[in-house]
Amino acid sequence: MAGERACLWGGRFTGKTDPLMVTFNASIGLDKRLFSEDIQCSKAYAKAIARVGILTEDELQKITDGLDKVHEEWQSGDFKIQENDEDVHTANERQLTVKIGAVAGKLHTGRSRNDQVSTDMRLWLRTASGQLEDLVKKLIAVFVQRAQTEIDILMPGYTHLQRAQVIRWSHWLLSHAAALARDLQRLQDIRKRVNVLPLGSGAVAGHPFRIDRELLAKDLGFEDISLNSMDSTGDRDMIAEFTFWGTLTMMHLSKWAEDLIIYSTKEFGFISLSDAYSTGSSLMPQKKNPDSLELIRGKAGTMFGKCAGFLVTLKGLPSTYNKDLQEDKQGMFDTYDMLSAVLQIATGVLSTLQVNDSITHAALSQDMLATDLAYYLVNKGTPFREAHDLAGSVVKLAETKGCPMSDLSLDKLKSLSPLFDSDVEDVWDYNHSVEQYVADGGTSKASVMRQIEKLKTEIGLE
Repeated sequence: MAGERACLWGGRFTGKTDPLMVTFNASIGLDKRLFSEDIQCSKAYAKAIARVGILTEDELQKITDGLDKVHEEWQSGDFKIQENDEDVHTANERQLTVKIGAVAGKLHTGRSRNDQVSTDMRLWLRTASGQLEDLVKKLIAVFVQRAQTEIDILMPGYTHLQRAQVIRWSHWLLSHAAALARDLQRLQDIRKRVNVLPLGSGAVAGHPFRIDRELLAKDLGFEDISLNSMDSTGDRDMIAEFTFWGTLTMMHLSKWAEDLIIYSTKEFGFISLSDAYSTGSSLMPQKKNPDSLELIRGKAGTMFGKCAGFLVTLKGLPSTYNKDLQEDKQGMFDTYDMLSAVLQIATGVLSTLQVNDSITHAALSQDMLATDLAYYLVNKGTPFREAHDLAGSVVKLAETKGCPMSDLSLDKLKSLSPLFDSDVEDVWDYNHSVEQYVADGGTSKASVMRQIEKLKTEIGLE
């Protein structure tokens, strides 16, 4: 009876499949998320084979109408997955057969699930990557907007987690926005390789019925067709690239989260997180924990494992399609789900946190101006290596006397170098310090504003 066929490959087999193997082999629990893309793919493919006479116009219309009805069932929640629906392709063809009868059996002519699933995944990933691109842009926009609004706030810049030089809070914000901008570029670049059509490659040897793959690609919105049928059916570069993109993006977000976790401690107190993105302790009433940030940091490790695991799977495969590739969808969906959630949480955290500018300013100390003192001497004609040593001598002298460098008398400074003069007082001004870094990429106000404008252009922010 129409619709009762157990699977798409049963003709060669006479023995029953072990029920445990049926469950083990099935991917419907995961790939049902591709139901819409699978139907979109099938409708376009039906048109392609109709053009070469495999389907009549009446049969094409029946298949198209039937697929639309199957799609409606999925969307309404009325679609019932059956025990023998091992994947979304089987489920959709079974239900199409229920709707329109034996003509549904013509749809798979010349097509393999090998090129079908790869096409479905590319359609899904094309949409998903666009959604993630929007989320990355929204997060960068918050970085940029805060950097512009809070440009006058100064704070210590750190290397080796030691106070190093005076910077603008905005400069710190934009350092993380710059990393995310590279992630945005990578995601956009990946989409170019995602947007290549494998459909029409068959199982391995190609398509025997002279379908127009270029026109099929146009129908599905692909920019190009795959070059070689053997390569395209086993190609999962786009999943490897996507999971690596997720890994690198999560690494950048983890570093940002780690900075904020440190800055939110009472030992630093630079920022205060909103209650909306913090939790408490079941034992200690005073605790306000940065769990949103800690989870971002923790999930980065999970993402790393998914990328590495999938690459190991690919590494051991012979050419073309192998069942190992069924594991591809787990990594693809998990990457999207994780990044989608993390990017939204990160945007919420950043848009609601409070920067405590009085504390960041109080954390500045004159030893952070030692490099500025060396630059002062360089501007007087001293070679940098000599100036570096002299500035170090000033630091040591101040430490010995237990006072800040600005309290050292001009005579004391002149005892180290006759080039010191009354204008050395400018060096002790923190605003003067940041304003000397005027080259592109620096922490002066003008340089920071140029960074802001460039990022605005990249994300299309007016």
